[in-house]
Amino acid sequence: MLLGTHTRWLFSSNEVVALLIAYVYYMSLFVDLQAVLPASIETHIPPKLSSPVRIQEYGVGIFQKAFTKSALKKALKKGLVTVNSQIASTATYIYGGEEIVLHVPAVKVSQKELILPLSVLYEDDYLAVIEKPAGILVSGNSFMTVANALPQNLRESTLPDTTRPWPIHRLDYPTTGVLLVGKTNSSIRLLSKLFEKKKIEKIYMAVTIGSICGSGLIEKEIDGRNAASHYEVCQSVASERFKSLNLVMLTPHTGRRHQLRKHLASINSPILGDRDYGIGGLVLKGKGLYLHAHSLRFEHPFTKQEIFVASPLPKKYGKIIPSRTGTVV
Repeated sequence: MLLGTHTRWLFSSNEVVALLIAYVYYMSLFVDLQAVLPASIETHIPPKLSSPVRIQEYGVGIFQKAFTKSALKKALKKGLVTVNSQIASTATYIYGGEEIVLHVPAVKVSQKELILPLSVLYEDDYLAVIEKPAGILVSGNSFMTVANALPQNLRESTLPDTTRPWPIHRLDYPTTGVLLVGKTNSSIRLLSKLFEKKKIEKIYMAVTIGSICGSGLIEKEIDGRNAASHYEVCQSVASERFKSLNLVMLTPHTGRRHQLRKHLASINSPILGDRDYGIGGLVLKGKGLYLHAHSLRFEHPFTKQEIFVASPLPKKYGKIIPSRTGTVV
């Protein structure tokens, strides 16, 4: 398009400047690094095991390029994992002494570094706990994820099996709060097993709508699987629009998708701001979901010390429950 003296702009000069500033800011979040990842092979020989374990359980964290359970499962389904030169499946058992090999094909990628500052609440050579902001995925196919921002926020481990830092569990897109991260292959594997064995205590804080009092245990299946959540009401305030708003402490005993949100909705006290499970006409717009992963408590898998990390309640909670801000437990 040629711009002559009679060209008519669709934007004012101030609007053009604002658009340019927004564009520059957006692009500043990304550092684009064109690269070709060559084909590679990773080999692991397990020690003798006391009892056989399925490879999809044993193999979590042993391969740098497939160190989460979901990534390993995908690699198994694609036939990229062999055990003693035989293609493995999710049903393959590991006894110890086998040669387990991950075959990674060459791939052309546009590697980008996500420059997104994250608050680091705890960090050592093995693991870290960061504070997840609202409105971002923990991991997945999207580029804008916490996982992609971790290398730019954490120190590289000095241990021999150091690897790209990786989230051990997930938080929903709108949920804020503590997120556990592994920094070595062995740490990722052991922390994942702590979660599977329910050895990590997680406490959430939420603001819910409606009548709810005292404490209780919600046991209700989710997607055909058993699920249990304990709740305790910390404080309630009257609300003209919502009748009552409650600050509730939540302890999930299982880890189903959207478990706390679904369980609270099932007792007619949905979480404030929940667009998926809230009550029609009572969804608070523009303020996000009032669900916060408040704290983690677990035994460090290497130092054996008790680790307790808490994230203060976001400021928006204090505007609803004025006397409850900061760390609750």
